[in-house]
Amino acid sequence: MLHCQEKSKNQFIFKDEQRKVELFVKREDLLHPLVSGNKFRKLKYNLIRAQKEGFKQLLTFGGAFSNHILATAAAANELGFKSIGVIRGEELGNENLPKTLETNSTLRQAVNLGMQLYFVSRQDYRNKNENDYLEKLQQKFGSFYLIPEGGTNELAIQGCEEILTPTDLHFDYVAVAVGTGGTISGVINSSFESQQVLGFPALRGDFLRAEIQRFAKKDNWQLILNYHFGGYAKVNEELITFINTFKQDYQLALDPVYTGKMMYGLLDLIKNNYFSKNTRILALHTGGLQGIYGMNVKLKQKGLSLLQ
Repeated sequence: MLHCQEKSKNQFIFKDEQRKVELFVKREDLLHPLVSGNKFRKLKYNLIRAQKEGFKQLLTFGGAFSNHILATAAAANELGFKSIGVIRGEELGNENLPKTLETNSTLRQAVNLGMQLYFVSRQDYRNKNENDYLEKLQQKFGSFYLIPEGGTNELAIQGCEEILTPTDLHFDYVAVAVGTGGTISGVINSSFESQQVLGFPALRGDFLRAEIQRFAKKDNWQLILNYHFGGYAKVNEELITFINTFKQDYQLALDPVYTGKMMYGLLDLIKNNYFSKNTRILALHTGGLQGIYGMNVKLKQKGLSLLQ
């Protein structure tokens, strides 16, 4: 099993004295240096299944700066699996691969951890859930244990159900960033009767609701749709300034794709009296900090940067 570097812990952030609202952060980002946060949770039971069924290699999908790709590479390396990462964007491979690895720390680390990268067109990438396409990948690479893009499946939900523990019972709200919907589904399932779960999607639109309903066993949740900042991996100067100020004020780094937007939204809701007095909130830090480097590559063109 993966070595857990440190148990996640709840870090007090602040108490709004006027509104009597307390905010804590559960430090899931401390679980493992590379397989951190929800990636650790999502991979845990998938890796146990892969070992039990005798698989020798893992295959998964992701974009060029995917936290999931790096986490899978690190987990495979630690447990003795071979790993294959099917990467969206064929223009990044072939003769451009040396430049890609030079400028992309996520993929460079994945390769250094033994992952074989396979770059495909965006059209082919859309077929990642089709049986015919997966059969072609098996013909190319041989037998593999498939981990879906983002890691979300029923075993991932099982892992995410372990995020909350009995020590979290006294919180009224649990807040979590939402990507594919797997993490929040597990949190909903293990939440306590008195709790409400708030999801902050990183993508525009309400389409994730149906995906979450596939896995969630309770109805004590809602999605807060106003803090995506334009969509997945979209940011602006206001968000970057907020993330940098938050790190300076609380010595806690946030990533710009997920946790930064969630925390911005939470503080905005507190400021606008969304929560009643004497409310205690637990926000989940789901990791993803390695993505700061990739975002800074993009931000450099705008004269902006995130603190590292």
